[in-house]
Amino acid sequence: MSSGFNTDVRVGEQVFHVQTEDRGPSSRLIDTAVYQNGRVLLRRSSSYDELLGVTGLSADAVRERVAKQHSAVIEELRAGTLAAELAAVASQTSRASGIQVQLLNPQSWLSAGRVSLEVEILQRADQSPQAGAQVEAYVEGALTNSLHAGTTDEQGRANIQFPLPPLGRGNLALVITATAAGGRDEIRFTMRSRPKAPPESPGSSPLA
Repeated sequence: MSSGFNTDVRVGEQVFHVQTEDRGPSSRLIDTAVYQNGRVLLRRSSSYDELLGVTGLSADAVRERVAKQHSAVIEELRAGTLAAELAAVASQTSRASGIQVQLLNPQSWLSAGRVSLEVEILQRADQSPQAGAQVEAYVEGALTNSLHAGTTDEQGRANIQFPLPPLGRGNLALVITATAAGGRDEIRFTMRSRPKAPPESPGSSPLA
């Protein structure tokens, strides 16, 4: 992917993470996803085929288009334009069957080069704890493919700890999956060592 932006956006008491990425010259698509607690609530895609004849897909032109779409979604979030759509998705998710993964320490899971995950698994139907769920975590994009596992207790909780593996240069993400008799669920948190915010969104803060 040639370019991308990650920004945390606070709307009232809620915090959303907006990620926009260029899918590359072969697809010529820009994808934006709005996350909350690691779960995708909204996606928006657009094509930039017209740039092929105008600019020859120059990196600056594509990056400008990515930044423009990223900023547009952020502004819609702040203006409340997407509130009804996001609420409908969240409501549908909460009523769904199966299990739900939650990271209880999203702001402090990485410290001094060590990963410490406090994970909770709930049944979606009634939000009761799911005991005995198999939880696995790994860093996507790391130089070594290390999978770390745990099992939830009676309170539906598991703690998984491991050293942060050597990281590659591409897109990185913490991925947590859970499997139980009630189904399977996955959440992911984008990791960037040097995130960049688009010039159109002053004051926003990228996810670390």
